[in-house]
Amino acid sequence: MIKRIRLSGKKKWLVFLLLSVTTSIQAEVLVILPESGPMARAGLSIKQGIMSAYQSSNANIPLKFVNSDQKSIKNILKQNISQKTQLIIGPLARTEVEALIQENPQIPVLALNEVSKQHQNVWQYSLSKEDDSLALINNLEKDAIDQIYILRQPGTETDSLSFLNALHKKYAANIEFIDVIPKKMEIHQGLLFLGSNQWLNSVKALPKQHIYTAAMAVEDSQPLPLGIKFCDVPAVYNAKWDDVIQAYKHNPTTLPYQRLIAFGGDAWHIAEQFMVNPKVKNLSFSGRTGQIKILSHRVERTPQCFENTKKGLDFL
Repeated sequence: MIKRIRLSGKKKWLVFLLLSVTTSIQAEVLVILPESGPMARAGLSIKQGIMSAYQSSNANIPLKFVNSDQKSIKNILKQNISQKTQLIIGPLARTEVEALIQENPQIPVLALNEVSKQHQNVWQYSLSKEDDSLALINNLEKDAIDQIYILRQPGTETDSLSFLNALHKKYAANIEFIDVIPKKMEIHQGLLFLGSNQWLNSVKALPKQHIYTAAMAVEDSQPLPLGIKFCDVPAVYNAKWDDVIQAYKHNPTTLPYQRLIAFGGDAWHIAEQFMVNPKVKNLSFSGRTGQIKILSHRVERTPQCFENTKKGLDFL
């Protein structure tokens, strides 16, 4: 025979509180990143971004970090997933994301790279060059550019390959590769420079408008030609996110790794939303790496575009 116990309002509240505390203790986020080996610096920068955003959010969700270097994803999952594990952040390498999908995960995963394979429990988030290219295309269309000339720094062609592939795929206007800047530019023509900062600043007789570049040409404390436009991670140029600024102060680093710190911060913000509301399907916010929108199982990122003016960088 089951004996029914009646609880007062105060006791009911205490039971509810205890259950809530127990649930929060049981919940855990597993973070899979390379912390040694050739990808260590990238992995540690992302980890730093995650931890800085995590501490700023005052989250009460335990994090468990696992070094993925020289370990199989299958073994990592087997050894580290428990009843406490409610979500996975990572892995970082494409091959590891593919391997994780192959394992058919039964809990939500925020993978930190994009692959062609899809899975109902895996959301893919990355700092892809395709996102940068799509943001620039939007800017070209706003400027009514129907023909873009592309001038590349010799020897750096592979560095901009994915950026160019996305441009060819999504941009409806005419694209033409050139070796010399045209003497005369029409109002609906633009110039896209793909190369290093030093090379870009060595180019002579640049037009005063309708000139563009990619984030790869931006370097710490180095000048950019006046009037040039590009799209990049906003947290690198805007002091809006205190957690990112604090992470930079504790570990001064170059722009590529600053971008990864911001990437880690947004990764934690997305993961936290999944933890707070496991049923969330769509999500959008203004993030450290750009405008973030979650649709289906892809995290869409729209970088911020800028123009270099006499007064400094303008947000477009």
